[in-house]
This record gives sequence, structure tokens and C-alpha cells, in this order.
Amino acid sequence: MNIFEILSYGFIQRALLAGTLIALLCSVLGVFLVLRRLSLIGDGLAHVTFGSTAIALALKFYSAMSLLISMPIVLLASLGILKLTEKGRLSGDAAIGLVSALGISAGIILASVGGGYNVDLLSYLFGNILSIKNEEVGIAALLCVGVMLLMTLYYHELFAISFSEELAKVSGIRTSFINSILVLLTALSVVLAMKLVGIMLISSLLIVPAAGALQLARGFRVCILLAALQGCSSVIIGILISILSNLPASASIVMVNLLFFAAACMLRRIMYPKNSN
Repeated sequence: MNIFEILSYGFIQRALLAGTLIALLCSVLGVFLVLRRLSLIGDGLAHVTFGSTAIALALKFYSAMSLLISMPIVLLASLGILKLTEKGRLSGDAAIGLVSALGISAGIILASVGGGYNVDLLSYLFGNILSIKNEEVGIAALLCVGVMLLMTLYYHELFAISFSEELAKVSGIRTSFINSILVLLTALSVVLAMKLVGIMLISSLLIVPAAGALQLARGFRVCILLAALQGCSSVIIGILISILSNLPASASIVMVNLLFFAAACMLRRIMYPKNSN
């Protein structure tokens, strides 16, 4: 089977389209999260997504309907992390750990009560992008457009708080509001990425493209473009490798991402030898 025959299948086209949109969101948001030292928020929200998915499956909601159940729960959890850091005198990683523990424990209890880990729940744990439905592609497209519009609208504010929240606050930026925007956008991206790489690997889609771009970029806009390029390329190449080699798509995407990161580290040593140590 050649590459053109593979691309002729509808489920492959849906996977590539939805995967590229989700990778674009996660890669761009990841740059802001890495600079804010909130990289692990994706992992914490992924655990909450596990709990919300267990709720959706217990209520007999499947496919796109499970996304509609997960979204409000994960959005509230993201705001909870933010409030714990602002009002609870906790560091970001401690707040993420608390919410993560709540999400994963609630999911395990619900899965146990609901009859254990069935095939549907396991598909969300490890991802199954090749089974994505038309309505899920539509939801991904709508949310992608919405998130990118918000990021464009608040680009300068997001840029400011990424480097110095105190300076941004002194400059008159409503940092609490912008922080809320950032974590809410991240929550939406995490819910969407659930079907792409699974709950267990979501954080890699947020962190690795941004980390690779930061190795090479010498400007913020260039960094965002490189992260988006790496994220989207890794999804396309990873899906094709998984089909040709009969390997899990989620793990293939992450491994390609890690190879891109390793290549970026080597290129940095060649391009900027004085700064590589």
C-alpha cells in the first residue's frame, strides 16, 4: 500500500485534519506554558480529564458527547488550579498536584463502580486518533478557530506575563484575567488532545514542541512558528508511521516529537556553539 492509497481513506483524512488542528493548539500554548513554568498543568488536567471521561462513560455518553461532558469539568479544574496558586498560597506545581490527585482518584473510583476499565476508557487513556468521528473533527475545528482568535486578541498580554508577571501588572495588564484565559485555553486543548495521544501522553504534546523550538529560536514569534511546525509535522509523520508499521499512533507521534527535539538540541550546538554549554 503506497502513501496515496493511505491518504484516500476517510478515517485517515479525519485523523490528519483533527490531529494537525490539535497539535497546532497544543504547540502554541505550550510555548506560553513552558515560559510560565506551568508545563505540568497539562499532565494535571489530563488526570482530571480521566475522571470526567469516567463520568461520561458511566452516564452512557460516548464519542463527541463525552467531550461535552469533559469540557466544563476540566475548565473548572483549570480555574481551580489558578485560584489555589493565587489564594491558597501554593506553588503552581503543588496546586497542579492536588487537582491531579483528585482527578485521577475520582476516575479510578468511577471506573471501578462502573464495572472496571472497559475498552472505551482505555482508548481515552492511550488515544485512538484513527477512530475519530466527523462530529469530533467539527468540534476540534470550531475550538481551534476560537482558541486561536483569543490567542491573537490577547497575544501581547500573554507575551508580557510569560516573561514577567510583575512587570505586566505594573504596566496595567489584568494579569489574573490573562492567567485565566491561558489556563482555560489549555484546558480546552487538553480535552481535544485526549483522542489524539491519550490522557497518558497529553503533556508531551504541550511540552516537547515548545522545548524543541526554544532550543533554536532567537525571537518569540519565531519560537511559536517553530513549535507549531514541529507539533503539526510530528502528528502527520507519526500517524503515517503508525499505519505503515502497525504501531500505536499516540506513541508514534510522541516518539517523532522527541526525535525532533533531539535534532533541535544537536542543531543548537552547531548553530550556537558558544551558548550550548
